[in-house]
This record gives sequence, structure tokens and C-alpha cells, in this order.
Amino acid sequence: MTICYFTASGNCLYVARRIGGTLLSIPQLMRQETIEIEDDAVGIVCPVYAVEMPMMVREFMARAKIRTDYFFFIYTYGMGYAEAFSHAELAAEKVGLTLSYIGAVQMADNYLPIFDMQEQIDTLPQKNVEGQIEQICRDVAERKIQKVMVTAAKKAVMAKYTKRLADNILRKENAQEYIVNDSCVLCGICAKVCPANNISVTDKVTFSDHCEVCYACLHNCPRNAIHLKEEANTVRFRNEHVSLKDIIAANE
Repeated sequence: MTICYFTASGNCLYVARRIGGTLLSIPQLMRQETIEIEDDAVGIVCPVYAVEMPMMVREFMARAKIRTDYFFFIYTYGMGYAEAFSHAELAAEKVGLTLSYIGAVQMADNYLPIFDMQEQIDTLPQKNVEGQIEQICRDVAERKIQKVMVTAAKKAVMAKYTKRLADNILRKENAQEYIVNDSCVLCGICAKVCPANNISVTDKVTFSDHCEVCYACLHNCPRNAIHLKEEANTVRFRNEHVSLKDIIAANE
């Protein structure tokens, strides 16, 4: 079994590890000229961004040549996943893949403009994260089939509303609005954890125009020096089972 994952604050890496198999980082795969994956089971683990998959994951699905008898897709989310399942089904269908199984794990929502990270951390025990992951592990191990039906009406709603939401939130130039305060010591961690290679560190931190809006740089800055103009608070989050070294290894 092979799992391709996208992670910023560690949630998806943790879920991928729990499911098992060979783990491949999507940011690293995207730097290859060709992407070919063949296994008895192949899965993608990624977060929900604006009721969508991350932009890089969508690009990965369009580029990768995946051959498998059992293709599965696992989302992590905080508030909800709305039409995210439908997006995964349509993305798979577009490249000739049959989506055998799809699931989701509710974890901490690390979308800083809206969510109070301390509250998200404090309420984690109520979400039974481990129980959710264990169920998905059983389902995948048993090769359970769980289909997604995307009706014409649902496609119309997605085209009208969800795309507009994603376009407003997932802007490639988003990071150029980030604020780096005087706590910054130019350590370069932000550049190392960025999956999009969007950050350079010289005598200052510079953000380019291909941001994934994953907030890896904000959540993993050891000095808490990177901020949004508007954020619920300054608390940051990384999955307790995942280290900074793990995030760097996945995204650098």
C-alpha cells in the first residue's frame, strides 16, 4: 500500500502513518519530472481547504499516473468538509481513477483567520480522533467500498458556490500579506516547512506568489514571528505526534 500525503501542521502525516504502508510526500513528488505510482492500494491523505482539497493536491492528481485496484482518499478537517468528497470523486474521475473509498477525520482546524487555536486544542479530546482513525484503518485494511454520488444538481452548486469560496481563500499571492515581526531571527524554518518553496530568507523573509495557504510557516515558526493581518489569536498548533523535523522532512 502506498499513501501520498500533504501536511502543514502534522495532522495528515499522523493519519497517513497510522494507516501505514509506504508514505510519499506530495510536495516532494511534485518536484519530479514524472510521477508514477503503482500498488495494490493507493491513497491520498490531505486536509480540507475551503471545502476543497489543497491546490497542490489537485495538481498532483492531474499529473500523477496512478495504477491500483483500490484507490482511497482521506481528508482531515476541523469545522466541516461540505462538498470536499464530491471534489475528490470528480478529480479521480477526470483522470480515469475509480474512487473506491473516501473518509474524513475531524481534528483541530488550523485556519487562523477564523479559529481560536487554543479552543481547537482544548476541544480535541471531544472529537475522538483516535477512534475515527481506527475506523478508517479498519476500513482500508478490509478494502471497504464507500462510493460518492455526484449528481448534476450537486455539480451546479459546486460550480456556483464552492469554487467562488475557494477562489477567495486559496489565493497564490496570499502570503505576501503576512507580517513578520521583530521576533524573527532569520532561522529559515519557514522556508524549510513551506511545501510550495514560496519563501526565501536572506537578510529578511520574502514571500513569493505561489502560496498554498497551508499556514505551515505560521504554525511551525519557532519564534511565533509570522502573523496574519487578521487572526483569531496568536496561538499556534502542530500535531503532538509529529515533530518539526518531520514537517521539514516532508516539505523541504
